[in-house]
Amino acid sequence: MTALKPVRVFTHFTDKGGSILSGGMSYQAIFAVFAAVWVGFSIAGLFLTNNPDLLDALFAIINQSIPGLIGTDGVIDPKSLAAAGVLSWTGAIALVGLLATALGWLSTTTLAVRTIFEMPRQTTFFLLVKVRELGLGLLFGLALIASALVSLASTAALGAIFSLFQLPQDSFWYDASARVIGLSVVLLIDTVTLAALFRVLSRVRIPFRRLVAGALIGGAGLGVMKILGGALLGGATNNPLLATFAVIIGLLIWFNLVSTVTLLAASWIAVGMNDAGIPPQTLSDDEIAEATEKREMDALRLASRLELEEARQQKLDAPWYGTWAAGRRVQAAEARVEKYAGASVAADPGASQAETTTSAFGAEVDPDGVADDRSRRSRGAN
Repeated sequence: MTALKPVRVFTHFTDKGGSILSGGMSYQAIFAVFAAVWVGFSIAGLFLTNNPDLLDALFAIINQSIPGLIGTDGVIDPKSLAAAGVLSWTGAIALVGLLATALGWLSTTTLAVRTIFEMPRQTTFFLLVKVRELGLGLLFGLALIASALVSLASTAALGAIFSLFQLPQDSFWYDASARVIGLSVVLLIDTVTLAALFRVLSRVRIPFRRLVAGALIGGAGLGVMKILGGALLGGATNNPLLATFAVIIGLLIWFNLVSTVTLLAASWIAVGMNDAGIPPQTLSDDEIAEATEKREMDALRLASRLELEEARQQKLDAPWYGTWAAGRRVQAAEARVEKYAGASVAADPGASQAETTTSAFGAEVDPDGVADDRSRRSRGAN
């Protein structure tokens, strides 16, 4: 049971403190989202006020990502967003708040993802990191607008198709088709966002297939959450003792679930890369040369120990007239074992000769060069 990948993924998530990391991400997100929405609509409102259909489609996509955020019964009234102005004092203050909170959330998320992949903090120049984070945030906002355009165009195309075949647009099939199109658009957004978060923002070197597979799994998980959004939040926010704080608690719970799914998707990729022996960081030429030299030394140590075992076995099986020659072979093999063991200690002073040596092929060797009689006889027979 514990060998199953989903179990190992969850174990990896908990071992790296995934619950604490997702809590920090959700705390930062709840502050960033309000400033981002205000500033985003302050800027986009200059172009969207004359297109109410596109504005409604954008509201719908945002509400699919964060249930109940925008609406007459939601946290943010659409009329307030329509009156937002980027050139006003509130818009300027919100812009400063967006820079502070959004960069804080992106930094926290980056650190959490790199922790899941067992990587240290980024050493890139501070300003370059912030420029990259701001650029990705801007691209995400543009992706939302593009998704709203796609959703609007697909809905119009769906209506045209139903009209062509003289099918009613108030039927179950029309609603189901529109729902599937909307969820497909959101799945695409989530998948691309997670892929950019893992590869570009967090600077984790992930092979393309593993990146797409992990991001798609995470996007599907987020999609299921969005379908069940009302049910997931209903139990906590309907508690009469929490009625005063229901909105904030609901958002905290939602962002915590989103952050958890994000880090579980990262854990899925990390476990798969660990199984395949793929490092999550780009190695320098010196690091590659060092790793290659280490693998070569491991292979030489393994070969010398196997040679020593074989020579000892041959000495035991040799007739009386071959004992001297067999003894010389044992001495030569022992010298080679000592030579490569000494080279290992010189390369890594912290390495202990009492530790089991593992070759590049995954085989383990007794450090003393002494195997049990059964394995000796087996190698001698082969």
